[in-house]
Amino acid sequence: MPQTYTELYFPVLLQAVIAAGLAATLLLVSSLLGKRLKNKVKDTAYECGINPTGTARERFSVKFYLVAMLFILFDIEAVFLYPWAVVYRDINTGAMRWFGFIEMLLFVILVLAGFFYIYKKGVLSWVEPEKAELNPKKVKHAA
Repeated sequence: MPQTYTELYFPVLLQAVIAAGLAATLLLVSSLLGKRLKNKVKDTAYECGINPTGTARERFSVKFYLVAMLFILFDIEAVFLYPWAVVYRDINTGAMRWFGFIEMLLFVILVLAGFFYIYKKGVLSWVEPEKAELNPKKVKHAA
């Protein structure tokens, strides 16, 4: 059993030094032995086989940011729910018998309120509503 901080953290330090050395060695060997072919096709961005269109300075839809908020919402839920589930039996004893359960119930209700807010805003609906002036079936032609 390690007795000092040096003995305790030496394996971690050794592993970090070995990992950094291996990464530096692989990068160096790759840059020395790798081919250097520069052409227009290799310099373009690869997006799933589709040629890129437009510029990188295009505006994103608000739905993009609302979906990002949805992912953050569920990440935060997982970050708080998992440790609570691990220690639930320990906090479910004594005078605090219902406190942990009610506290997490309130948290889940707040998370669900955020989910329903995003749902009502239509973030999960990716189909654009049809506009009457663009729909050829609804446009009346003058005779």
